[in-house]
Amino acid sequence: MTLPNILVIAGHDPSGGAGLQADIEAVASQQAHAATVATLLTCQNTHNVYGAQAVDNTFFQACIDRLLDDMAFAAIKIGVVANAEQVHIIADTVRRLAPIPLVVDPVLKAAGGGRLAADPVATALVDVLFAQATVITPNAAEARHLCAGESDLSVCGRRLAARAQHVLITGGDEPDDTVINTLYRDNESTRSWRWPRLPHQYHGSGCTMASTLAARLAHGDQPTTAIERAQRLTWDMLEAGVPVGSGQYVPRRLHALQNRST
Repeated sequence: MTLPNILVIAGHDPSGGAGLQADIEAVASQQAHAATVATLLTCQNTHNVYGAQAVDNTFFQACIDRLLDDMAFAAIKIGVVANAEQVHIIADTVRRLAPIPLVVDPVLKAAGGGRLAADPVATALVDVLFAQATVITPNAAEARHLCAGESDLSVCGRRLAARAQHVLITGGDEPDDTVINTLYRDNESTRSWRWPRLPHQYHGSGCTMASTLAARLAHGDQPTTAIERAQRLTWDMLEAGVPVGSGQYVPRRLHALQNRST
């Protein structure tokens, strides 16, 4: 059996809850293979991020080049990016691999509040990378930050949809009893999904959904179908989540291999 390769570019989380390990597990759950390039190393656990150190950009570029020399890819997933120069390197990589699907999860802060990316990264994502994206998946706080502090999420969604093909703003970080995820497309009507809020906080939920989505696109799902499937699969992984530490729960991504409903 040939597995589609996903190029995953993101940060390393020592707790295994988020970042590259979350991406690898989520991609594997969809019977695809993740080839990973680290943007930064973090000092974090299931409570918060306490520090981050960027990978040298020359080494970062070399890692990507060696993978592209060796492997064919069916999709790309981007997580946290360390600096604006990395955004430009990624944008060039996406152009080299076009027209394969690109999913961008614009991670700017950890769920615990720790900062992962500086403002120039957010600006570079909007100005340089989003135009190449098939789907971007900001949570509500990230969408507001990407839109210079605009509070109205519908305004944020329309602005971001002018940059990317599909914008899924997730509502897990909002205070509502129901999690509302809303899809925006330029000059098209919106579509929302409502999910029962689960009883815990979860570490790596955004990474999990974005990587699951990238894998579904790699298998040939149309974007709207992939977006809907990825949400359902992620909800199931969150519901099966476990407390690996004393902080947030971690989704059981490989749980999807045992309970495949796709």
